Amino acid sequence: MSFGQQQGPQSQWDPWKPQSQQQPWDNGTDQTPDWAALAEESETRNKRRRLLFIGGGALATVAVGTAVAMAVVSANGGDEASGKPTSQLPASGGVGSGSDTAAPSFEPTSAPPPLDPKDFVASKSKDTAPFGPEIMFPGKQLTMGSTVYKKGPTADTKSCAAAAKGTLPKVLNDNGCTRLIRVTYTKDKMAVTVGVAVFDTEAKAVAAKKQADKKSIVASLSGGGVKAFCDGSFCRSTTNSYGRYAYFTIAGFTNGTDVTEKDTPVFTTGDDLAEFTFRQIRRRGEAQASAAANN
Repeated sequence: MSFGQQQGPQSQWDPWKPQSQQQPWDNGTDQTPDWAALAEESETRNKRRRLLFIGGGALATVAVGTAVAMAVVSANGGDEASGKPTSQLPASGGVGSGSDTAAPSFEPTSAPPPLDPKDFVASKSKDTAPFGPEIMFPGKQLTMGSTVYKKGPTADTKSCAAAAKGTLPKVLNDNGCTRLIRVTYTKDKMAVTVGVAVFDTEAKAVAAKKQADKKSIVASLSGGGVKAFCDGSFCRSTTNSYGRYAYFTIAGFTNGTDVTEKDTPVFTTGDDLAEFTFRQIRRRGEAQASAAANN
């Protein structure tokens, strides 16, 4: 048995532990620490820590780079995911399209002009709608403004001269009148007859209007409770035309009294019926124009 200091379990020096936690070294000469080896080991550990820090930074950089790439991809794919067509995306602002082909251009177009109603009452070829006294002057009375006129007898003849007086028969015959309809309206002691002469063309109707003079008179129409008027007394007459129609009025008193310039109601009666006749002929053209436009 030998007597000497007993050696316990060998412990290694850890420079990262506090000195209070280090194992005490024996004072024996054979237990002197190898300072060079310890220094080298410490340096090796420091290098490992530095590598770990560098590696962690690289990983963090890669993670950030991935996040940015994902954000860019998400931004680029946002419109595709929404299903919006390309035409709804903002303009590229000067970025080339990759093609020199110009987009096709088209000249502006306009709707065709509306049909002129007068064209459909200007000639026999277009004016084909039914025509007659009851079509032109429907109902039993006529209201113009606040005035009501009672409808009297009507007449329809192809012998235009037979329904005219003075110089009008010759005017109608010379221009080829094919039909003449008449209607009488009354109010109080006044009566007015309207005559509508039909020609093949507008030119002939205009010529008839121009050739008519103060003695060109449509024959007044009585009967059906309406007394004869304007047979020998002075009456007021008018002449006009629209399209292929010439229309005439004669207005007076049913008691045989002469019409003077002071008899304003008689003038108003004749003007009202002339205006209504014009409107009816125009409506005839409008109706036929509308029908043609819808076909």
